[in-house]
Amino acid sequence: MLRQNTFLRYALLADAVASGATGLMMIAGAGLLEGLLGLPTALMCEAGLVLVPYVAFVAWAGTRETISRPAVQAIIAMNVLWVIGSAVVLFAFVAPTLLGYAFVIAQAIVVGVFAELQFIGLRRHDAVTA
Repeated sequence: MLRQNTFLRYALLADAVASGATGLMMIAGAGLLEGLLGLPTALMCEAGLVLVPYVAFVAWAGTRETISRPAVQAIIAMNVLWVIGSAVVLFAFVAPTLLGYAFVIAQAIVVGVFAELQFIGLRRHDAVTA
């Protein structure tokens, strides 16, 4: 259990907010974005729906008085899997527009940055408690 790790808490909450906004955009705007991004509506809706429980879990973990190390490790792992999944989808399953490539790559980079920030938060906690 991790007490008072403000850096980690902010990294988790920023992840929840950004993922929530992205999920909402993909669910509500999938039909509008399909032509612009060249990504199938069903893919965007499903990806957005996957984010709903993820956002709830990350928000829950980030708002606990004591942050659970296993929860953060699971969140980092899910972020890494999202980045890998983005690359696989981009290069194996869809033919997006240039803007679609930019969207998928940008969101994968942001997710990767969140994973790194959360990892740094765990390392900082380890350094303080060692």
